Formats: sequence, structure tokens, C-alpha cells
Amino acid sequence: MTSPVKLFYWSVVAGFCLLMTSCEYLPLSAGALKGDEVPVPDSWSDIAQTQIIQLETQPADPYSVNLWTVEVSGKLYVFAGDNRATWVDHIAANSSVRLQAATEVFALSAERVTDAAEFEAFAVEWEKKYGNRPQNEQVDETYLFRLTPRKS
Repeated sequence: MTSPVKLFYWSVVAGFCLLMTSCEYLPLSAGALKGDEVPVPDSWSDIAQTQIIQLETQPADPYSVNLWTVEVSGKLYVFAGDNRATWVDHIAANSSVRLQAATEVFALSAERVTDAAEFEAFAVEWEKKYGNRPQNEQVDETYLFRLTPRKS
């Protein structure tokens, strides 16, 4: 007979495993991205339709997270809200990032958006894609990044 403690333990483990396999949107960290690095596309529209991408920061010691993206006027954005996450700190130290969608990896730079009008255009597209506006819309309190091709 199984003890109540063992039953509880295995229930927690099974619940955690189920959560991890069905919630790819969680910003869990990993290491270097795997995939073929390819030239940046002329249009981000196909990639922006993807719900989740992986973003790698800190080239010397790669750190990657799952994130949502939004495209605005041909530009691709990632958003941390007002959460100064580890990946946000990495970008502050080094703007070189890599983005993975499916098996393709793109070498990019991340630039923090500080313009209120650009943030508003992002917020409108965010709401169209995800069904709600960003929780904090104070551009000086949030971490919105525009991704652009990395300069050689």
C-alpha cells in the first residue's frame, strides 16, 4: 500500500511535469540556442505569427528564455513588462542577442524602447495579438526591446 506522503509526492511531480510540457510560454531559462544561423528575413510577419520564440542573451555564457513577440511596422519586439529579469540585465550589459524560431536562428541587437509613441504602437499590436494591453504602459518603467539586425 502506498503511503499518503508518497502519493502526495508523486502527485506533485506529475503535476509539475504536466505543467512543464503544456506551458511553453513560461520564461524558463536555458543555455545556448541550437539551430542554423541564417540571414535576417526581409519581413518578420511569419515569425511574429509564432506565439513563442527563444531569445538568447549573454554571448560569452549563453542564456535563453521563451518569450512572446509582436511585430509593429515591420519591426519585431520582445517585452518584459516592468520585470527587470535576468535577460533584461544581460541586454543592458550587451545588446547582442540571438532569436530562434523553429530551427532558424537570427543574430540581432536589442535596443530598449524609450519613446512613448513607439510604445503605444506596440501596445496596440500586443492587444490585437494577445487579447489584452500590457499591464504597465509607463515606457520608463517597462522593458520593451526592438530587435534589429546585428551590425558586423
